[in-house]
Amino acid sequence: MSNCILIFTRNPELGKVKSRLAKGIGQKNALTIYKKLLQHTKEVVSQIDCERWVGYSVAVRPNDIWPAADFKKFQQQGDDLGNRMEHAFTKAFAAGHQKVIIVGSDLYDLRPKHILEAFTALDTHDTVIGPAQDGGYYLLGMKTLIPQVFSNKEWGTATVFDATLADLKDKSLHKLEMLNDIDYAEDLKPYPEFMQYL
Repeated sequence: MSNCILIFTRNPELGKVKSRLAKGIGQKNALTIYKKLLQHTKEVVSQIDCERWVGYSVAVRPNDIWPAADFKKFQQQGDDLGNRMEHAFTKAFAAGHQKVIIVGSDLYDLRPKHILEAFTALDTHDTVIGPAQDGGYYLLGMKTLIPQVFSNKEWGTATVFDATLADLKDKSLHKLEMLNDIDYAEDLKPYPEFMQYL
């Protein structure tokens, strides 16, 4: 199978996920919402006909929401997010995949159409990116490794998207629609099902 989706996940443990969100709604609620976001991400990517890899932040869990029959599990490797993403992309290309994308796991607005559009865009573009409202991105895809996008970034800040665009100025790029990722309590406000946690 020539297409591969990478999903990075933090092991869902109390006090170890969504720290910025937890400041607004408490650690227990933040963990509950993170689990809901992981479940949503799983349901979205499961609808895509491709190979799916899940990268764990701390330790690979054998029995969790990601069934081994549908998801290849691996341990993230690297000192920062850029290193970890580059390592995962490198492994996916080395495994023979022709199109590789990574998606965030904190997007309640993510739909299968966004991933399908990304894979289709790679037929005619070098790379594809989905901008997030906070200045980062929720999806990045490419057909060959572009190492510069993974270095010299202030990960987790509003500068990441623009800095990545600068790295890709010589590449043909397709932009997806902007989505809202959930990092802070106010990011929950558009979603009635999350209002109980505010």
